[in-house]
Amino acid sequence: MAQSPEDMARSMIANMPEKTGKPLADWVAIVKASGLEKHGEMVKLLKSEHGMTHGFANLVAHEVKGRVVSAPAAATDLVEAQYAGPKAGLRPIYEALASAATGFGGDAELAPKKAYVSLRRAKQFGLVQPSTRTRVDLGLNLKGIEPAGRLEASGSFNAMCTHRVRLDSEEAVDAEVIAWLKQAYDAAG
Repeated sequence: MAQSPEDMARSMIANMPEKTGKPLADWVAIVKASGLEKHGEMVKLLKSEHGMTHGFANLVAHEVKGRVVSAPAAATDLVEAQYAGPKAGLRPIYEALASAATGFGGDAELAPKKAYVSLRRAKQFGLVQPSTRTRVDLGLNLKGIEPAGRLEASGSFNAMCTHRVRLDSEEAVDAEVIAWLKQAYDAAG
């Protein structure tokens, strides 16, 4: 079975002291002390002046640039980032939707992505996205249901959903919205 990129990176990091003579943290410190800022320059330095192979040099450069390969961002960090700064006031809307979705059954899963949180069961049944500073969009998969009122056709919002509900407050996550969410959850089972 093929390793994931994360597994390969962890393996390289574990083997780095033996293969290169230093652990990742030491190489990161060396590159940072050089003052180089461009990825290619870092790779060139490590290869030419330290005899490092391209793979290890690339890994170190990614680590220096903040594309952390040694410890991928935790799911909670992705959610924190979505609701940081001017969108912080939208977090209660997300929490209400997440609580409702996971309350439907033990098989409901929250899968944070960079810009939204996917709601999944056997397949995706919805997503929660802080779209603006004042609004969270709830995307739902409700095939065969006619849009009406707050339950809009998703349009260009997200191709993975059939419908969208625009929510501007925690109070907007009412019984009607929870019922649509439950309907989408049930259809995904």
